[in-house]
Amino acid sequence: MLPIAVDAMGGDNAPGEIIAGARRAQEDHGIPVVLVGRPEDLTDIGALDVIEASEVIAMDAEPGASVRRMKDSSLVRAAEAVRDGRASAMVSAGNTGATMASALLRMGRISGVSRPAIATLLPTPGSTPTVLLDSGANAECSAEWLVQFGQMGAVFARDRLGIERPRVALLSIGEEPGKGSPLVKEAYVALSEAKFMGAEFIGNVEGRDLLTDAVDVVVTDGFTGNVALKTAEGALKALFTALLTAMAGRPEALAAAEVLTPELDGLYREFHPDTYGGAILLGVRGVCMISHGSTGATAMENAILTGAEMVRADVVGHLAEAVAAGT
Repeated sequence: MLPIAVDAMGGDNAPGEIIAGARRAQEDHGIPVVLVGRPEDLTDIGALDVIEASEVIAMDAEPGASVRRMKDSSLVRAAEAVRDGRASAMVSAGNTGATMASALLRMGRISGVSRPAIATLLPTPGSTPTVLLDSGANAECSAEWLVQFGQMGAVFARDRLGIERPRVALLSIGEEPGKGSPLVKEAYVALSEAKFMGAEFIGNVEGRDLLTDAVDVVVTDGFTGNVALKTAEGALKALFTALLTAMAGRPEALAAAEVLTPELDGLYREFHPDTYGGAILLGVRGVCMISHGSTGATAMENAILTGAEMVRADVVGHLAEAVAAGT
């Protein structure tokens, strides 16, 4: 397999934590990795190769203009490495908008895809995670785009999670077909009439269903999806904080916590974002993993592992087939 191109300059903890995660992926898991960035800033890289890039796109930079202007940035060079066959996938914890723009402008869209979408995994206790898309790429969408998101999300659920026949649903304010905004109502009709390869549309779901096994793929616009994602992350963090605070208040509770430590640790890991490493941009002609800006070594390691898994599964080829079959 070609190496995974890692934007070593992207993220709040770059380059140190990014390099540490990249080294773990290569040294502990045998995943070939190439770092992209300024060589003078990349220390303690072990046996990792480097693609030189002299510029860095800031976290708060305007995405489109930065990508067009900073052609020698680590993000742009990582995307070009995939396009030119020097890398099999790219991973970045940098500017999300610039990551998407780099992938879109350098790799290009899969034929027939109207808009790429960010797919994020939401933990589901006792079951496989729920795929949520779009979780931030497109604040405003059309019904046609939401149909494609459903088709692409089903492919990702099958390749990433091993779900044989994913259940696709539309996020709304009620389960009934007539509930929701004009876009949601139009999308409901379009999804009901759409063709899915090895998947089925099951109707509307509500926000309370996101972390349950009632659905496998949830489709929504990027604005709503991002709000839902951040709300879920915040609620889970608050829940764990409240649990630990309650236990710390009584000695007998602390004693019980020691007994339950293995279970609590496993639960914490299941719900922690680092476990999944990041989201994937579906719809471009290459695997593009988008990690959180605060990504550390563990999250970067897992993002690289997921990227490699998606390359081996040929998720891009399967997405192209699904979109072609649905048009």
